[in-house]
Amino acid sequence: MGAGASDLAAPAEAAGSGLGDMPELCAAEVLLRLGAPDICRLARLNRAFRSAAAADFVWEAKLPENYGYLMGFVRGSAGEDVEGGGKRGAVGKKEVYARLAKAVRFDDGKREFWLEKSTGMVCMALSSKSLVITGIDDRRYWVHMPNTESRFQSVAYLQQIWWFEVVGEIDFRFPAGTYSLYFRLHLGKPSSSRHAGRRGCGSEKNAGSGIHGWDRKPVRFQLSTSDGQNAVSQRYLDDEPGSWALYHAGDFVVAPDTEEHGQGRPVRVKFSMAQIDCTHTKGGLCVDSVLVYPRGFRTERVVDAQR
Repeated sequence: MGAGASDLAAPAEAAGSGLGDMPELCAAEVLLRLGAPDICRLARLNRAFRSAAAADFVWEAKLPENYGYLMGFVRGSAGEDVEGGGKRGAVGKKEVYARLAKAVRFDDGKREFWLEKSTGMVCMALSSKSLVITGIDDRRYWVHMPNTESRFQSVAYLQQIWWFEVVGEIDFRFPAGTYSLYFRLHLGKPSSSRHAGRRGCGSEKNAGSGIHGWDRKPVRFQLSTSDGQNAVSQRYLDDEPGSWALYHAGDFVVAPDTEEHGQGRPVRVKFSMAQIDCTHTKGGLCVDSVLVYPRGFRTERVVDAQR
């Protein structure tokens, strides 16, 4: 147990029997039961785990079934063959996993997806610029502002409007599973500086300035899919100003792929949030992005909508 790095690197005949003598297939059986971060940690332990951690069948078991479809979005992948035998040579499954675990941008950089490292499930983010926002082209109502707390370094800030509506659509082949869709929102005016401090969307002094109208009527969240799933809920935007929150719009289920040859089942998701009571104005809201996560996975505080 007290072996140092030099001992772990010593030849087996000098070190005697130990974990380093474990058959590679046995080590692989252990790795198949672990997530990607733990596989990488064990690979540093000894030769057996290091060799097993490079095996394609270990990493293929961690990849989503439609990883070939997902790799099609990777810029510069033309000429690479993720199944092997391509123009630039075979790409190992470990390298495929590593590339997909990084954000893969598409739609002119306005959308991205990535694999959640511990589970291999697909996550997705859509910037505010990929959404259809009523009045977005009129600076009396909305402005795009730089923000360091956004994945896309920019947020849409609502100054004041009568008809509030944000609509979006996703047309994508998700791996089978249940997914949750969230709007990432922030009450309060964002900082205008690209180099703002940690609280990039307002300070304690001005976080509440400009916020009005959200206590009069709730915001309505809707979600529907091309295969007939629907979710409708509503909630007052009464969260504490000055902090980001994920507002849960609804869940949708992607059935296992039975006919698409491992490309994932195509699903179109339409979603919106709206507060269109024109008897009063509302304002003081940052719209950063829409996020799709595997159900139960979250990176920030979630605000559940109410029926």
